[in-house]
Amino acid sequence: MILLLDLGNTRLKFALLEGDEFARRGAFGWDADIAHELSTLWKGWPMPFRIVGASVVDAARETAVAVATAKAFGREPVWVRTPAQACGVTNAYAEPQRLGVDRFLAMVDAFAAGRAPCVLASAGTALTLDALDGDGRHLGGWIAPGPLLMQQSVLGATAQVRPEQTGSVRDLADNTADGLASGCWQACAALVDRFADRAARQLGGSPTLTLGGGDAATLAPLLERDAILVPDAVLRGLAAWARAHAPAADIA
Repeated sequence: MILLLDLGNTRLKFALLEGDEFARRGAFGWDADIAHELSTLWKGWPMPFRIVGASVVDAARETAVAVATAKAFGREPVWVRTPAQACGVTNAYAEPQRLGVDRFLAMVDAFAAGRAPCVLASAGTALTLDALDGDGRHLGGWIAPGPLLMQQSVLGATAQVRPEQTGSVRDLADNTADGLASGCWQACAALVDRFADRAARQLGGSPTLTLGGGDAATLAPLLERDAILVPDAVLRGLAAWARAHAPAADIA
């Protein structure tokens, strides 16, 4: 068994990989006492022979998770850092480590699952977009604020935009709350559609569009094209990476 850890900006997701399936899984927000909550939960889990993690957060939160794995299982994670090439995927960045490891692992999952050529969109704290061709070459991507972060930035930079309630997405909003929500969600949807149009020219015309992240289900109906919802793409990419980089002792 392999314990997989996905340390995202909003929350930590984890899963216990047994063969090709997730035997157990869970998630915690960063407002929890991570070290205590995790070590308590994991004491009831089977002992993994490896722990592999991917992180886009700061060293302090990585350390808190490592403390929890040490308490529960007597071992710390091996952290995957973004490579130039792995699992059939080639990173487009001249400085490979500057590409978020979550984006790279989502492409690993897409390539392993046979979805390339494709456009990958992830809607969470940030909205990230990447193009992956059929040979596993990452062609590049875009980064923008996610829908909720976009709304928070408007609220933080204005004095008069102070809706008293959470808005809904409408075609033509007649109040501030709905106007703010509608503008930000539709802006993200339009960005996904525009990126897909631009990337299609280099991906053979009609690439698959996959959508992940915590806000994927809300964003999907706003798009002008069909999207495949791919939850837990980072964990699945991490599983593919862990299998490809298994120590010789695990294979024997």
